[in-house]
Amino acid sequence: MKTGLFCNYENHHQNARRAIFEQVALVRQAESLNFEEAWLSEHHFSEVNLSSSMLVLMAHLAGVTSKIRLGTAAVLLPFHNPIRVAEDIATLDNLCNGRLLFGVAKGGPFPQQNKHFAISMAESRAKMLEAIALIQKLLYENDVSFDGQHYQCDRLTVHPKPLQQQIPVYIASGDDTSIEFAAKNSFSLMGGPPFALERLKKTVSQYRDINPSGADNFVLARFFFVGQTNEAAVNEAMPFIRQFSQKMTANSALVMQNGSHNGHKAFDRTNICFDEDYLIENSIVGDSITCRDKIKKFQDELNLGTLALKPTSFDLQKNIESLQRYNQEVRNHV
Repeated sequence: MKTGLFCNYENHHQNARRAIFEQVALVRQAESLNFEEAWLSEHHFSEVNLSSSMLVLMAHLAGVTSKIRLGTAAVLLPFHNPIRVAEDIATLDNLCNGRLLFGVAKGGPFPQQNKHFAISMAESRAKMLEAIALIQKLLYENDVSFDGQHYQCDRLTVHPKPLQQQIPVYIASGDDTSIEFAAKNSFSLMGGPPFALERLKKTVSQYRDINPSGADNFVLARFFFVGQTNEAAVNEAMPFIRQFSQKMTANSALVMQNGSHNGHKAFDRTNICFDEDYLIENSIVGDSITCRDKIKKFQDELNLGTLALKPTSFDLQKNIESLQRYNQEVRNHV
């Protein structure tokens, strides 16, 4: 199992420049601890998450790191022109010397994103799947013609081509259609912090029924803090967990108001949940032994390819100490 860092560029102190460069410091710390991967999220119209220009942030990271692989977690494809995404991804792969990992998603539950990009939530998934199909052709083929429902091109060749022969692709979704699409194309899967273990097990099982060998690169993101005691770890992580819980509960309520025509099901603890106690229980937060046990459970149930750790302290130095404690007291025991 590889260890990754999950990066949201949170603006905890209402200082955008500080938020950006504290996240860069964490990535560089992770690289110094021999973490294999760093995954960046994409968010829009948020005072808290400042990763709206994710690919620009990744280009900067490409220049200040040398070993750690850099992943998108994920490019929200319905909000982008796939031709431009193909150009940017190929350029990034060259900039980071072939260290790029390409995760994609449809976006949500953030209704403001769909509103301002003028993309209905009902069509987001179909646009994501069609976009990744087109991007894959553009990355590796010349004179590409494509006639989809949402995207078209005629005898198009993009430059540059990626440095890697095949950039690994990850789809962040538990939807049946997306799982089938990923399995048939040997793309990998990603699971976010609020996704319940039962849901993740079902997702991986569905994938492996179609493609028995392709899910070994499953990426699981989890909120994370290793403290000297369980109580100290929970106390340090709770302000972040509470903020996340409140934001996502509010967003989910907006989504559910229109659930009848968007196809959304009610949120529950066997699927996805934003309650504080649930998030703490399903996060890797605690002392070293507790964190080892939680990681082993996820590994036993899901056969993880990568565990992407999302530090939860508002204090940079405490997050660095938590990563160091993980490296010294947890990593070699799981």
